[in-house]
Amino acid sequence: MKNRQYINLKTTLLSILAVLAIVSCEREYSEDLAFAKHSETPGIFIDGFVGGLDYFPFGGSYAEAFSVDTNESYSGSASMRFDIPSFGIGYGGATFPSTAPRDLSNYDALTFWAKASQAGDINEIGFGINEDTADKFKVSMQNLAISTQWKKYIIPIPDASKLTEEKGMFWYAEGAENETDEGGYTFWIDELKFEKLGTLAQAKPAILGGETINEQVFTGGEINLADRGLTQTLNLASGKNQTVNTAPSYFTFESSDIEVARVSELGIVSIVGDGTATITASIAGVKAQGSLNIETIGDFKFAPTPTLDPSNVTSVFSDAYTNVTVDFLNGYWEPWQTTLSADIELNGDRLIQYTEFNFVGNQFAPIDATNKSTLHVNIFLIGSIPSNLDFLITVKDFGADAADGGGDDTSQQFFFNGTNFTEGEWSSLELPITMQNKNNVGQIIYENINGSSLSSFYLDNVYFHN
Repeated sequence: MKNRQYINLKTTLLSILAVLAIVSCEREYSEDLAFAKHSETPGIFIDGFVGGLDYFPFGGSYAEAFSVDTNESYSGSASMRFDIPSFGIGYGGATFPSTAPRDLSNYDALTFWAKASQAGDINEIGFGINEDTADKFKVSMQNLAISTQWKKYIIPIPDASKLTEEKGMFWYAEGAENETDEGGYTFWIDELKFEKLGTLAQAKPAILGGETINEQVFTGGEINLADRGLTQTLNLASGKNQTVNTAPSYFTFESSDIEVARVSELGIVSIVGDGTATITASIAGVKAQGSLNIETIGDFKFAPTPTLDPSNVTSVFSDAYTNVTVDFLNGYWEPWQTTLSADIELNGDRLIQYTEFNFVGNQFAPIDATNKSTLHVNIFLIGSIPSNLDFLITVKDFGADAADGGGDDTSQQFFFNGTNFTEGEWSSLELPITMQNKNNVGQIIYENINGSSLSSFYLDNVYFHN
């Protein structure tokens, strides 16, 4: 026992001496000491990938759409080549993330040169898709027009100070424009990099498309601003105003009354109390155009829970059943559609809120409704029911080719007026499907055909049944 105590004491004394030695050698950090930081490498593709990059095709896309082309380039010896498959077959889409975060805060734009085998519009293109941050700083341009000649393109960064550790270098999604593109087409991108242009000016951020929107909402509900017209516009050196779709995290949101509504960094407006509140926003201190005026209308009411046997149901949108694959719940059809939408979840129950309503569509994997007699829809009209309400629901079958607009589509329409709805309550609509062809039903369209004052409604439990 004595020897063990002695050894322990000796060890303790040696440890103390070692610590004292270390402390005596400590010095204050030099002002010249540079701490490690993320790479500021601006290049993405310059005759090849710059730095460590990955290539991840989107689910359902043509995985071989991308390749490196050594026969075509704007400058140097190679370019990025994208072969878009023919109409109706599929699409090209992928993200190109960096294997390590980069500090992009000293740049103000993503730039590249591009050309195509034929004139076209790239559906979406941008940067900021990053699974590590759930696309927190995603930016996109839509319908980017490209031609058969090389041209430089600029995608402005909404607020570069946010991008101190970004992996999402580049992404795109594109499908053939129309049925005449039988062989699809090809486009090339070269000299893809971030730049400090220093010529971007006159920032004009916007939420809700720059409009003032008035909405009545339930206490306890949520409004997702992510897909509701969040943009940043900057003036280029050419004099052109360039607008990009912008993730909520670039904005600073404010509520006029946080006891009524509060806004998260991700643009989720939580309705926490009764009353009224106005939501506004800014980017880098520049006030955004547009605002959301909220008026609460009491506690939320859920749609009736469906009770039909699942074996007799084919569901498009309902928590009570397994849903088919949905392409979209809002197609944002240009140029006439004004309807915006928000996917809301309360106590585990999902529903869709449509605002600025004129017409909107749901599209899904074609359903064989041959043995289904009825379409069920639950709708809750927000606010008073207009006296001149004409609410049209169209059910569309895609025909033998199972493709929208293939020339063999058929449809059936259902008209409703104010007497079919009850103010402050969910309405259960049962639509008898009697059209001759209904083995490739792929679309449901909702329209405010009389231009009534109805501006918003909730949608739930959309399904076909026996």
